[in-house]
Amino acid sequence: MKKPDSLRRHLEACVPSLKADPQNLHLFVEKGNIVSCLGGMSFEYRYTLNLIATDFIADTNDLIIPLLAWLQVNQPDILQNPDKQETAIRFEAEIIDSDTVDLSILIELTERVIVTVSPTGSYTATQPDEPALPDLDGPTGWDLLVAGISVNQP
Repeated sequence: MKKPDSLRRHLEACVPSLKADPQNLHLFVEKGNIVSCLGGMSFEYRYTLNLIATDFIADTNDLIIPLLAWLQVNQPDILQNPDKQETAIRFEAEIIDSDTVDLSILIELTERVIVTVSPTGSYTATQPDEPALPDLDGPTGWDLLVAGISVNQP
């Protein structure tokens, strides 16, 4: 599994309090499943990542915003799928004092593993990155016509 390490590196780079005290960031993989693909050796890890930030002294938004930015690249389906948006990211917090919180964030993640078998019978496993999102800001190939006149803005 590579996503927990990737998320850790991202948060330590983006969140100053975690960069200063990386020992306050804990990651646990919970409730994991391995889902194999019919007809081959490839499979998918499906698990809940429990991200715990202890003695967090910054605004919680300082952690959530970089987390969402990481998810846009590494698990975009939970941000775009209405069925997953409601439950794929959950949290609990213990308010220590007016400046400090222990925060536990549960995130439903998946990781694909592509397994190929060589002619000699050895296995090679690769974990591809998530597919890139389509460019929704670029041209779409559509032109809106009203009474035969284009109404698209340049």
